Amino acid sequence: MFRTLIRLFRSFNKTERYLFIGALAIFVVAFGFNIATMFYNSTTLTPASGGQYTEGLIGQPVTLNPLIGGTNETDKDLIELLFADLITLSEKYTVSQDGKTWTIDLKPDLLWSDGRPLNADDVIFTLETIQATETASPLATSWQGVSIERISERSVAISTKTPYAFFLDNLANFKIAPQHIFQSIPPQNLHLSSYNLEPVSSGPYEFLTYEKEKDGFITTYHLESNPYYAGERALIPSFNISFFRNYKDAIVAFNQKAIDGLGGFDPANIDDLKITHRVLEINVPRYYAVFLNQSANPALKQPEIRTALDAATPKREIIDSVFGSRALLVNGPILPYISGYDTSAYTTDTASGTRAIVILEDNGWKLDADGVRSKTIGKTVVKLEFEMAVPEIDFLVQTAQKIQEAWTALGIKLTLNVIAPSELSGTAIKTRNYQMVLFGNILRGNPDIFSFWHSNQRFSPGLNLSLYENASVDKLLEGIRKEFDEAKRNEALGQIQAQIFKDHPAIFLFSPTYLYATTKDLGGFDEKFITTTSYRFSNVNRWYLETSRVFK
Repeated sequence: MFRTLIRLFRSFNKTERYLFIGALAIFVVAFGFNIATMFYNSTTLTPASGGQYTEGLIGQPVTLNPLIGGTNETDKDLIELLFADLITLSEKYTVSQDGKTWTIDLKPDLLWSDGRPLNADDVIFTLETIQATETASPLATSWQGVSIERISERSVAISTKTPYAFFLDNLANFKIAPQHIFQSIPPQNLHLSSYNLEPVSSGPYEFLTYEKEKDGFITTYHLESNPYYAGERALIPSFNISFFRNYKDAIVAFNQKAIDGLGGFDPANIDDLKITHRVLEINVPRYYAVFLNQSANPALKQPEIRTALDAATPKREIIDSVFGSRALLVNGPILPYISGYDTSAYTTDTASGTRAIVILEDNGWKLDADGVRSKTIGKTVVKLEFEMAVPEIDFLVQTAQKIQEAWTALGIKLTLNVIAPSELSGTAIKTRNYQMVLFGNILRGNPDIFSFWHSNQRFSPGLNLSLYENASVDKLLEGIRKEFDEAKRNEALGQIQAQIFKDHPAIFLFSPTYLYATTKDLGGFDEKFITTTSYRFSNVNRWYLETSRVFK
């Protein structure tokens, strides 16, 4: 056949040969295009294993140990990468009819990164060590009144004294530690173990090595995919962590492509990112508010004052100017993306100086010659003069200054007392020695706000910073903790939100979004909501840098 085609081609004149060659080229191109189209239509692009990713973190790792770690954000991030939680390790779990006992069955053949078995004894050891007084674990408060029983090598029963509807969240946050590594170490000496920096792990990644400078500053952690991870194996086989002393240095490294990802930076720094990138805006369950201590200033006892102060606060203006609009306006103690949020509980979210003036004037608060409003209550002249404690954090100081400016224009004098965050927490917060405090509440991704608003949490170590007391709210807060029916629970939550909004024990402000910058080629990371910033790594095993086409 080919000889015939060759003889035919030789019989062509010059023009005919050009035409033949052109036609043949068109045929080959068309045939190749059709084959490529058929392949494209019959396949799909899927994540593939490969590549290396480097995350930038500010600070230093100290204790990468689920028994005593997690006191700083760097440790929390690395613990999330290195250790699996109990739910990930479990094959199934069941809840007793009374809601007090959770039976956990572990997956078969679980192993630590060193190849040793991971079983029920590790779970029991972890919980009991955390609970031991001599361990002094910062996690102990989450496990008060909880007991654990071994059923088999793969099963445990974890019981609470009373039903707790949100206990699954505790289990999902419960990172297991290796008994064979730590059981011979006295609890009070756990923080001295070299395994705190060179951990044996169970998470999507395992520790490989780290590098440090002569002064002891750890510069890089090298991790690799853990072949024994109980979930799907990580698609990015090599994961590095580079540590920086500040965000300025980290941003320089990002622009030099020395790191691929950086989270938690200030919105004002977005323009400093010069290379091609994308910025993810992720909701985290935290909010900031001005908490009002009514016992510290007689004016704050007046309902109309608390209402007027809320109306006079330019929340949206603060969000636009301080955060570049990268924050969510907050009206109450439950955030819009958390189960149980009730929009009907809030009648307005718009600041109005005019409305605030009307409220004040209608209730007899008149403007004096010094520009500050006052009113006689009983036989005492009470002036609208307040002092606000503010942590020395840029965005909170800017927020306080915006509030001060708005209130001053309405005849309300506000003095700002800017304090170092550690000092504020250790003194004013602990003793409740403030008239107002601009502070943040960190939730857990569920609507259990008992610690922040129940009256028995008014004093340290409770977190009720407004010293709020309302018997009906107390009863509702207690009830939702025991209510497993979501519809009934949400009904109670709606009542709680409506009552707190009515009482104005705090001026709710905003919930900043968590900003994460990464390269364009990172896939698999599209979270819109994470319960803590370290939970950006909760699905890190699905992150990918490479792709391949597979048949549908």
